[in-house]
Amino acid sequence: MLTPSHAPDRLLMAGGLATAFRSIPPDEAVSVLARHFGVSGTLTRLDTEKDDTFLVDGAQGRHIAKFSNPDEDPREISLQAELLDYVAKTDPRLPVPRVVRTAAGDAFLSHEDGHGQVRLVRVLTYLDGTPLDRIDATADERAKLGAILARLRLAMAGFSHPHDTREIAWDVQHLPKLAFLVERMEDRARRRQLERGLDRFRALEGRLSSCRTQVLHNDFSRSNVVVNRGQPQFISGIIDFGDVVRTAIVIDLSTALLNQLSPVGSDRMFDAGRDLLRGYLGVADLTQDELQLLPHMIMARVVARALITTWRAEQFPDNATYILRNTHQSWSQLDHFLSRSAEEVSETFLGVAASPV
Repeated sequence: MLTPSHAPDRLLMAGGLATAFRSIPPDEAVSVLARHFGVSGTLTRLDTEKDDTFLVDGAQGRHIAKFSNPDEDPREISLQAELLDYVAKTDPRLPVPRVVRTAAGDAFLSHEDGHGQVRLVRVLTYLDGTPLDRIDATADERAKLGAILARLRLAMAGFSHPHDTREIAWDVQHLPKLAFLVERMEDRARRRQLERGLDRFRALEGRLSSCRTQVLHNDFSRSNVVVNRGQPQFISGIIDFGDVVRTAIVIDLSTALLNQLSPVGSDRMFDAGRDLLRGYLGVADLTQDELQLLPHMIMARVVARALITTWRAEQFPDNATYILRNTHQSWSQLDHFLSRSAEEVSETFLGVAASPV
């Protein structure tokens, strides 16, 4: 547990991660959506990290409506909207949400809610399917997952935006800036784990800085992919572009692989990740150095997850269950990486062959 904190670091404040807010009542949300977007129907509130998100089910079909955290920067919403428009043009068959415009033709609008909070409101098309984290994917399905992540990378390759170099806590190239959170970890054993993980990451920063970068999804987790086994392509939707940022290609891929780890302690811990990687390499390349850095970036994400979620759960105890839903795995996963030499970890994915899907 983290001890009571002082003012959080600027990195943790980005995007509203540190800002509490009062949720907008559904009846007010219905009014805003109908008046400005022409979208109406029954609203179902969805679990989210930092905003109000609703599924809207009505005569016009299904939509996702998002009322941003009051502290969210309009430039971040603009970045996401413009990126989605860009991907829709560069690879129209990629299953990403489409931006629904207001009556005035805008991608989002500013609304002062009944609590006096200024909320940025936007609407996206709904992508139907089963969240990937609710099923056990086969090896072929995992390869398809890797292939579509690679397609998304290629579709985003030429995109730029004035705010795409923003710094966010979930971009692990900035992991050392979260080190101050370690000092407030009461459990000494876990604090030592995190310190060792940070030390190993720092030793690799020079190599990471020479890796290829571009604007990337940066949160390709199983909860952000929906699937349909009745469709040949399997993946029916890639959602939640809230962590989009210009970062290293290897960091983006490492997030997807972290969510494919088998139970820690198994000799085949990375087998599912290798399936995903085979599909990825069948569409897009990685350099030898990126392949060697890949497992270390998975470890970096483990460290970041432990630090950020533990801190946020204390800041927002009412949402702690959602925030900490994956954190319990972090400690044993970190043990796995730290029990092996850096050289041994680097060899994890060497020799994985491309598998065209």
